[in-house]
Amino acid sequence: MSDGTLTPEALAQRAKLNGVELWALTDHDEIGGQQRAAAAAKAEGLHYLTGTEISVTFAHETVHIVGLGFDPNDAAMHAGLLATRGGRGARAREMSAQLEKVGIKGAYEGALKYVGNPELISRTHFARYLVETGVCRETHEVFRKYLTEGNPGFVPTRWASLRDAVHWITDAGGVAVIAHPGRYKFTPSEEYALFTEFKTHGGQATEVITGSHTAAEFVKYAETAKEFGLAASRGSDFHSPDESHTDLGTLPYLPGDLTPVWELIASRIQYASAH
Repeated sequence: MSDGTLTPEALAQRAKLNGVELWALTDHDEIGGQQRAAAAAKAEGLHYLTGTEISVTFAHETVHIVGLGFDPNDAAMHAGLLATRGGRGARAREMSAQLEKVGIKGAYEGALKYVGNPELISRTHFARYLVETGVCRETHEVFRKYLTEGNPGFVPTRWASLRDAVHWITDAGGVAVIAHPGRYKFTPSEEYALFTEFKTHGGQATEVITGSHTAAEFVKYAETAKEFGLAASRGSDFHSPDESHTDLGTLPYLPGDLTPVWELIASRIQYASAH
Protein backbone atom coordinates (compact mmCIF):
# COMPACT_ATOMS: atom_id res chain seq x y z
CA MET A 1 0.00 0.00 0.00
CA SER A 2 3.03 2.35 0.13
CA ASP A 3 6.12 1.80 -2.03
CA GLY A 4 6.09 -1.91 -2.84
CA THR A 5 5.21 -3.03 -6.36
CA LEU A 6 3.35 -6.25 -5.44
CA THR A 7 -0.17 -6.57 -4.05
CA PRO A 8 -0.54 -8.12 -0.59
CA GLU A 9 -1.87 -11.25 -2.29
CA ALA A 10 1.10 -11.55 -4.66
CA LEU A 11 3.46 -10.94 -1.75
CA ALA A 12 1.87 -13.77 0.23
CA GLN A 13 2.24 -16.11 -2.74
CA ARG A 14 5.90 -15.17 -3.16
CA ALA A 15 6.53 -15.67 0.56
CA LYS A 16 4.98 -19.14 0.39
CA LEU A 17 7.02 -20.15 -2.66
CA ASN A 18 10.20 -18.97 -0.93
CA GLY A 19 9.61 -21.05 2.19
CA VAL A 20 8.55 -18.24 4.52
CA GLU A 21 6.53 -19.43 7.55
CA LEU A 22 5.70 -16.15 9.36
CA TRP A 23 5.61 -12.70 7.81
CA ALA A 24 4.34 -9.15 8.24
CA LEU A 25 3.44 -6.54 5.65
CA THR A 26 5.18 -3.33 6.85
CA ASP A 27 4.02 -0.48 4.62
CA HIS A 28 5.43 2.97 5.32
CA ASP A 29 3.13 4.96 7.63
CA GLU A 30 0.12 2.92 6.53
CA ILE A 31 -1.87 -0.07 7.80
CA GLY A 32 -4.64 -0.11 5.20
CA GLY A 33 -3.37 -3.35 3.68
CA GLN A 34 -3.38 -5.41 6.87
CA GLN A 35 -6.74 -7.11 6.36
CA ARG A 36 -5.86 -8.18 2.83
CA ALA A 37 -2.39 -9.34 3.88
CA ALA A 38 -3.73 -11.41 6.77
CA ALA A 39 -6.40 -13.01 4.56
CA ALA A 40 -3.82 -13.76 1.85
CA ALA A 41 -1.48 -15.31 4.42
CA LYS A 42 -4.26 -17.55 5.71
CA ALA A 43 -5.12 -18.62 2.16
CA GLU A 44 -1.49 -19.59 1.58
CA GLY A 45 -1.18 -21.43 4.91
CA LEU A 46 1.20 -18.83 6.39
CA HIS A 47 1.27 -17.39 9.90
CA TYR A 48 0.92 -13.60 10.00
CA LEU A 49 1.70 -10.60 12.20
CA THR A 50 0.30 -7.11 11.65
CA GLY A 51 3.00 -4.65 10.67
CA THR A 52 3.90 -1.10 9.73
CA GLU A 53 7.06 1.02 9.34
CA ILE A 54 6.78 4.49 10.87
CA SER A 55 8.90 7.41 9.67
CA VAL A 56 10.63 9.19 12.55
CA THR A 57 12.98 12.17 12.75
CA PHE A 58 15.89 11.60 15.14
CA ALA A 59 19.07 13.72 15.25
CA HIS A 60 18.12 15.29 11.89
CA GLU A 61 17.97 11.84 10.27
CA THR A 62 14.94 9.88 9.07
CA VAL A 63 14.72 6.65 11.07
CA HIS A 64 12.20 3.85 10.52
CA ILE A 65 10.49 2.14 13.44
CA VAL A 66 8.73 -1.12 12.61
CA GLY A 67 5.63 -2.10 14.55
CA LEU A 68 4.65 -5.77 14.81
CA GLY A 69 1.63 -7.52 16.29
CA PHE A 70 -0.41 -4.42 17.14
CA ASP A 71 -4.19 -4.04 17.00
CA PRO A 72 -4.85 -2.71 13.46
CA ASN A 73 -8.05 -1.02 14.64
CA ASP A 74 -6.34 1.10 17.30
CA ALA A 75 -7.65 4.68 16.95
CA ALA A 76 -4.53 6.45 18.23
CA MET A 77 -2.30 4.60 15.77
CA HIS A 78 -4.63 5.44 12.87
CA ALA A 79 -4.57 9.12 13.85
CA GLY A 80 -0.81 9.17 14.27
CA LEU A 81 -0.13 7.54 10.93
CA LEU A 82 -2.59 9.88 9.19
CA ALA A 83 -0.73 12.89 10.60
CA THR A 84 2.62 11.42 9.54
CA ARG A 85 1.40 10.82 5.99
CA GLY A 86 0.02 14.35 5.80
CA GLY A 87 3.42 15.91 5.17
CA ARG A 88 4.20 13.80 2.11
CA GLY A 89 2.08 15.65 -0.46
CA ALA A 90 3.56 19.12 0.10
CA ARG A 91 7.07 17.66 0.25
CA ALA A 92 6.52 15.81 -3.04
CA ARG A 93 5.42 18.98 -4.85
CA GLU A 94 8.54 20.78 -3.62
CA MET A 95 10.71 17.86 -4.77
CA SER A 96 9.09 18.10 -8.19
CA ALA A 97 9.73 21.84 -8.38
CA GLN A 98 13.42 21.28 -7.61
CA LEU A 99 13.70 18.59 -10.27
CA GLU A 100 12.07 20.89 -12.81
CA LYS A 101 14.84 23.43 -12.19
CA VAL A 102 17.36 20.88 -13.50
CA GLY A 103 15.23 20.02 -16.55
CA ILE A 104 13.12 17.12 -15.26
CA LYS A 105 9.51 18.07 -15.91
CA GLY A 106 6.28 16.51 -14.64
CA ALA A 107 7.93 14.50 -11.89
CA TYR A 108 5.08 14.87 -9.38
CA GLU A 109 2.46 13.63 -11.83
CA GLY A 110 4.81 10.91 -13.03
CA ALA A 111 5.54 9.70 -9.51
CA LEU A 112 1.86 9.75 -8.64
CA LYS A 113 1.19 7.12 -11.33
CA TYR A 114 3.11 4.64 -9.22
CA VAL A 115 1.21 5.21 -5.98
CA GLY A 116 -2.26 6.63 -6.71
CA ASN A 117 -2.63 8.18 -3.25
CA PRO A 118 -0.81 11.52 -2.72
CA GLU A 119 -0.69 10.80 1.03
CA LEU A 120 1.70 7.91 0.40
CA ILE A 121 3.95 9.43 -2.27
CA SER A 122 7.65 8.95 -1.55
CA ARG A 123 11.10 9.27 -3.08
CA THR A 124 10.80 5.70 -4.37
CA HIS A 125 7.90 6.69 -6.62
CA PHE A 126 9.93 9.61 -8.02
CA ALA A 127 12.82 7.21 -8.60
CA ARG A 128 10.62 4.87 -10.64
CA TYR A 129 9.46 7.78 -12.80
CA LEU A 130 13.06 8.89 -13.42
CA VAL A 131 13.89 5.35 -14.56
CA GLU A 132 10.76 5.18 -16.73
CA THR A 133 11.70 8.41 -18.52
CA GLY A 134 15.33 7.38 -19.03
CA VAL A 135 16.89 9.95 -16.70
CA CYS A 136 18.57 7.06 -14.86
CA ARG A 137 19.05 3.36 -15.64
CA GLU A 138 17.83 2.01 -12.30
CA THR A 139 16.48 3.28 -8.99
CA HIS A 140 19.78 2.98 -7.12
CA GLU A 141 21.34 5.39 -9.63
CA VAL A 142 18.51 7.86 -8.95
CA PHE A 143 19.38 7.99 -5.27
CA ARG A 144 23.06 8.53 -6.07
CA LYS A 145 22.28 11.54 -8.29
CA TYR A 146 18.96 12.93 -7.05
CA LEU A 147 16.58 13.11 -4.06
CA THR A 148 19.32 12.78 -1.43
CA GLU A 149 21.01 15.51 0.60
CA GLY A 150 23.17 17.75 -1.56
CA ASN A 151 21.48 16.63 -4.79
CA PRO A 152 18.53 18.02 -6.83
CA GLY A 153 15.14 17.04 -5.48
CA PHE A 154 16.14 16.64 -1.83
CA VAL A 155 13.59 18.13 0.55
CA PRO A 156 14.02 17.47 4.27
CA THR A 157 10.91 16.70 6.26
CA ARG A 158 9.77 16.43 9.84
CA TRP A 159 8.29 13.05 10.68
CA ALA A 160 6.87 11.68 13.93
CA SER A 161 8.94 11.78 17.12
CA LEU A 162 10.62 8.58 18.29
CA ARG A 163 8.57 8.69 21.48
CA ASP A 164 5.25 9.01 19.63
CA ALA A 165 6.01 6.20 17.16
CA VAL A 166 7.03 3.76 19.90
CA HIS A 167 3.97 4.63 21.98
CA TRP A 168 1.55 4.25 19.07
CA ILE A 169 2.87 0.72 18.57
CA THR A 170 3.15 -0.39 22.18
CA ASP A 171 -0.13 1.20 23.30
CA ALA A 172 -1.81 -0.82 20.54
CA GLY A 173 -0.35 -4.02 21.98
CA GLY A 174 2.56 -4.36 19.56
CA VAL A 175 6.35 -4.50 19.68
CA ALA A 176 8.44 -1.59 18.38
CA VAL A 177 11.56 -2.48 16.38
CA ILE A 178 14.39 -0.26 15.07
CA ALA A 179 14.54 -1.00 11.35
CA HIS A 180 17.91 -1.55 9.58
CA PRO A 181 20.02 0.53 12.02
CA GLY A 182 23.09 0.17 9.81
CA ARG A 183 21.53 2.42 7.17
CA TYR A 184 21.55 5.59 9.28
CA LYS A 185 24.42 8.04 9.03
CA PHE A 186 24.88 8.44 12.78
CA THR A 187 28.04 9.02 14.75
CA PRO A 188 28.66 6.36 17.42
CA SER A 189 27.32 8.70 20.09
CA GLU A 190 24.17 9.49 18.07
CA GLU A 191 23.54 5.80 17.48
CA TYR A 192 23.99 5.08 21.19
CA ALA A 193 21.49 7.86 21.94
CA LEU A 194 18.99 6.34 19.46
CA PHE A 195 19.09 2.92 21.13
CA THR A 196 19.04 4.40 24.62
CA GLU A 197 16.05 6.68 23.97
CA PHE A 198 14.25 3.95 22.02
CA LYS A 199 14.49 1.57 24.97
CA THR A 200 13.49 4.30 27.43
CA HIS A 201 10.25 4.83 25.50
CA GLY A 202 9.42 1.11 25.55
CA GLY A 203 11.06 -0.20 22.38
CA GLN A 204 11.85 -3.88 22.63
CA ALA A 205 13.69 -5.05 19.51
CA THR A 206 16.04 -4.17 16.67
CA GLU A 207 16.56 -5.61 13.23
CA VAL A 208 19.80 -7.58 13.06
CA ILE A 209 19.58 -9.64 9.87
CA THR A 210 18.13 -7.48 7.10
CA GLY A 211 18.43 -6.95 3.38
CA SER A 212 19.98 -3.56 4.12
CA HIS A 213 22.86 -4.86 6.28
CA THR A 214 26.28 -6.22 5.40
CA ALA A 215 27.61 -9.42 7.00
CA ALA A 216 29.73 -7.28 9.32
CA GLU A 217 26.62 -5.35 10.38
CA PHE A 218 24.85 -8.64 11.17
CA VAL A 219 27.56 -9.19 13.80
CA LYS A 220 27.62 -5.59 15.00
CA TYR A 221 23.87 -5.33 15.60
CA ALA A 222 23.67 -8.76 17.18
CA GLU A 223 26.08 -7.39 19.78
CA THR A 224 24.08 -4.16 20.02
CA ALA A 225 20.89 -6.14 20.67
CA LYS A 226 22.60 -7.98 23.52
CA GLU A 227 24.12 -4.78 24.90
CA PHE A 228 20.73 -3.07 25.14
CA GLY A 229 18.72 -6.16 26.10
CA LEU A 230 16.67 -6.06 22.90
CA ALA A 231 15.09 -8.89 20.98
CA ALA A 232 16.24 -9.43 17.39
CA SER A 233 14.21 -9.15 14.21
CA ARG A 234 14.89 -10.33 10.67
CA GLY A 235 13.49 -8.55 7.64
CA SER A 236 14.07 -8.65 3.91
CA ASP A 237 13.27 -4.96 3.28
CA PHE A 238 11.76 -6.34 0.07
CA HIS A 239 9.93 -3.86 -2.17
CA SER A 240 10.05 -5.29 -5.67
CA PRO A 241 11.43 -8.27 -7.61
CA ASP A 242 13.22 -5.80 -9.88
CA GLU A 243 14.61 -3.37 -7.30
CA SER A 244 15.37 -5.16 -4.03
CA HIS A 245 18.75 -6.68 -3.19
CA THR A 246 17.22 -9.43 -1.07
CA ASP A 247 14.20 -11.61 -1.83
CA LEU A 248 11.73 -12.84 0.75
CA GLY A 249 12.96 -15.82 2.76
CA THR A 250 16.57 -15.71 1.53
CA LEU A 251 18.31 -14.09 4.52
CA PRO A 252 20.54 -16.01 6.96
CA TYR A 253 18.98 -17.11 10.23
CA LEU A 254 19.30 -15.05 13.39
CA PRO A 255 22.22 -15.98 15.66
CA GLY A 256 21.10 -18.57 18.19
CA ASP A 257 22.06 -16.53 21.27
CA LEU A 258 19.51 -13.79 20.52
CA THR A 259 15.83 -13.65 21.49
CA PRO A 260 13.72 -13.64 18.30
CA VAL A 261 11.16 -10.84 18.28
CA TRP A 262 8.34 -13.27 17.48
CA GLU A 263 8.85 -14.91 20.87
CA LEU A 264 7.80 -11.62 22.50
CA ILE A 265 4.59 -11.52 20.57
CA ALA A 266 3.55 -15.13 20.00
CA SER A 267 0.06 -14.43 21.34
CA ARG A 268 -0.54 -11.90 18.54
CA ILE A 269 0.43 -14.19 15.67
CA GLN A 270 -2.50 -15.02 13.42
CA TYR A 271 -2.00 -18.72 12.91
CA ALA A 272 -3.01 -20.23 9.59
CA SER A 273 -4.38 -23.37 11.22
CA ALA A 274 -5.46 -24.47 14.68
CA HIS A 275 -2.63 -25.06 17.13
